[in-house]
Amino acid sequence: MQIEKITENGVEIAHVTADGVLITDAQTAVDLMMTVKYEAGTKNIILAKELLADKFFILSSGLAGEILQKFVNYGFRIAIYGDYSSYTSKPLKAFIYESNKGNDVFFTDDVKSAAAKLTRSI
Repeated sequence: MQIEKITENGVEIAHVTADGVLITDAQTAVDLMMTVKYEAGTKNIILAKELLADKFFILSSGLAGEILQKFVNYGFRIAIYGDYSSYTSKPLKAFIYESNKGNDVFFTDDVKSAAAKLTRSI
């Protein structure tokens, strides 16, 4: 896992990259948050959707809700970027749409738009 610290519009963000899946359950999400807080000193995280277990995008598994609730409970904000066009689930599309209207969890196409979401004023 690599953490690149980005500062945009005065907001510090950790762009996390890795060679494989990093988040498979709630505990690995908490581990990631604590590592980012310790190493980058921020609670704003950007990561590629490929770093999440495939099950995350199957809403009926409950994994997305469990993981994202941890981020919110710990006061973190996360932007997940990638190509979501292959997902046909209407509930998932609605979930992504509603998340993007909030302040803590965002789904975007690329790193630049992810950073923009995390730096907009709340």
